[in-house]
Amino acid sequence: MTTATAETDLTTADSPAEAESSRGVRDVPELVRRRLSTLDSRLDPYSWLVTVVITAAAAILRLAGLSKPKGYIFDEVYYPTDAWDMLQHGVEWDEKTNGPAYVVHPPLGKWLIALGEKIYGNTELGWRLTAAIAGTLMILVLIRIAYRMFHSIVLAGMAGLLMTLDGFQLVLSRTSLLDIFLGLFILLTFACMVLDRDHYRRRWLRELANGFDPDATHKIPKIVPWWLLVSGVCFGLACGVKWSALFFAPFFAALVVAWRWQARRSARVRGPFVAGILGDLGYLILSFVLSIVFYLATWTGWFVTDTGYFRHYREANGLSEPPLLGPLLNLMHYHSEAYNFHSGLTERHVYQSWPWQWLLLGRPVAFYWNGNGSCGAASCAAEILLLGTPILWWSFLPALCALVWFGIARRDWRAYAIFSGAMAGLLPWFYFAIQDGRTMFSFYLMPGLPFLILAVVYVLGAIMTPPGGMASGAARTDRQLIGTVVAGTYVVLVALCFAYFWPVFVGTTLPYDDWSVRMWLGGRWI
Repeated sequence: MTTATAETDLTTADSPAEAESSRGVRDVPELVRRRLSTLDSRLDPYSWLVTVVITAAAAILRLAGLSKPKGYIFDEVYYPTDAWDMLQHGVEWDEKTNGPAYVVHPPLGKWLIALGEKIYGNTELGWRLTAAIAGTLMILVLIRIAYRMFHSIVLAGMAGLLMTLDGFQLVLSRTSLLDIFLGLFILLTFACMVLDRDHYRRRWLRELANGFDPDATHKIPKIVPWWLLVSGVCFGLACGVKWSALFFAPFFAALVVAWRWQARRSARVRGPFVAGILGDLGYLILSFVLSIVFYLATWTGWFVTDTGYFRHYREANGLSEPPLLGPLLNLMHYHSEAYNFHSGLTERHVYQSWPWQWLLLGRPVAFYWNGNGSCGAASCAAEILLLGTPILWWSFLPALCALVWFGIARRDWRAYAIFSGAMAGLLPWFYFAIQDGRTMFSFYLMPGLPFLILAVVYVLGAIMTPPGGMASGAARTDRQLIGTVVAGTYVVLVALCFAYFWPVFVGTTLPYDDWSVRMWLGGRWI
């Protein structure tokens, strides 16, 4: 798209599309209308065409040959077997003792794996199917988030393409681990927050157009944040996959408060922070209550059976176990024990890495290795390496630095929203690495990946967009043309890099020398 409504000027929070969305609002100052306006709510068939095409391409890459390699790879020895046992017993099961198994992650991710096993049985396709679907849905959701944030089909398409062409996301989408599900639910939480932001601002525009005068009253309109409540549901489901979802809670809560304060300030409400903070906090608390309810719902199998681990802990230890409260107290004990396990997990692992290595691809995880295949050479190698596409990943740090600059210089809400998500996915792991040297792996960064990609897209958009906004035809500027060439070249280079590393993303058997030249960082990647 080259029309003015397809692109947005990243130097300001306003755009022609925003002005279009607020036409028909009367008796509201133009400046207020522009500041409160959001993406035009009318259906844009072109944006959905781009979404469908890129999502379909991503699905093909993630589903093709999904049943290979045969057998369990890396941590598939845990989660698919737990999922299969949950189908039989309702809870994780230890076949050796014929009793409940002690596990330290919530059940939802394994129930989702079990859904694929229910359809295709205890097979490679069965236990990997839902991970591939979750990875594909992440790309669809990211495209729609990018379109809503940037008001640009081109930038939205770039976001989807970059995630489609990322080896890290591809490998996790084709492997039956929990992190891809965690990434999906965190991204859905953020998507609902962005929708809530737009809903809140549209309602303020409507109230002002209907005659609300912020100078005449200290009261503000009651606006029920339905999308914020839905985000609480999604966040509860994220916690039901892995507890590390909690790292995002303070960052996301701060974003919600900041966005609502900014909307009230744009509406010229007196004391915009104090005027609505009680309502903001009240709805945030309600959203978090929904998170707790839906998190507990992920433990349904444990609640409705009598065989789950620690299910009757209090009764077994001579303590009272009243209805309703007893099971909750037993679950609290289970959580305490699981937390202690995670806190004390410092055992060294050959593929462990530290957070400061992740963005540099300092220690990727080898999921699979086979040196016995046939490749027409004297020595062969087949590997699945959890490696981000290098050109993409090595641009994350420069993009984050540029994002901070743009966020300060342009006071753009998108910059600090993206940065907050990236930091939520990365910074807490620094604390645990420094504090207790906990064993950790690069795939812990999965929930933060969409925000890192959005950071790159934001910077590409800034490069493409001249100060006066995008133009078409004879009005197109040299800055716009050069920026478009730079951004297009970057995406092409990422695609070529992805194609080059494709064999080590999917376990293709190669001559050993061909595999070896792809190990760019030598022993760090072996």
